[in-house]
Amino acid sequence: MPDIEINATAMPLIFQETANRNKATVRKLLQLLEQMDISAFLALFAADGRQINPFASGIFRKRATGREELRDYWQTVPEQFSGITFSIDEIYAMEDPNIVFAHYQGEMTLRDGTGVYTNDYYSIFRFNGDGEVSEHVKVFNPIRTARSFGLVDQIR
Repeated sequence: MPDIEINATAMPLIFQETANRNKATVRKLLQLLEQMDISAFLALFAADGRQINPFASGIFRKRATGREELRDYWQTVPEQFSGITFSIDEIYAMEDPNIVFAHYQGEMTLRDGTGVYTNDYYSIFRFNGDGEVSEHVKVFNPIRTARSFGLVDQIR
């Protein structure tokens, strides 16, 4: 194996720049959802990016891969909600600065006038070398979601 020289003083700066860029992208993603600008939101994903919902519980897609599937997944947001706000409780770049963890609250006013949907979200965002989201794993309480949308009987 060849000897690779690492500039130890430059490493923290590179790490910090990458971490800050990726955390800013997570903030921008949430801001674009608040604005319901789905096209700009999707533009932050890699062409082969994916959304994973481990607790989809049969009421949501468990996975969407690629911009077309992501568009299908997210395009209903403006149809469902008349207002969205997110507040970030925690956001951290991990040991690998291309992985960002975020804990945030969402409050969405239902367009049909039936109230406000709130949930807690825990997300892991993975970024590629170009700073695009390659994977978003979103963990949320599916019972809360099902109750808000009248889907409790569809939970699996």
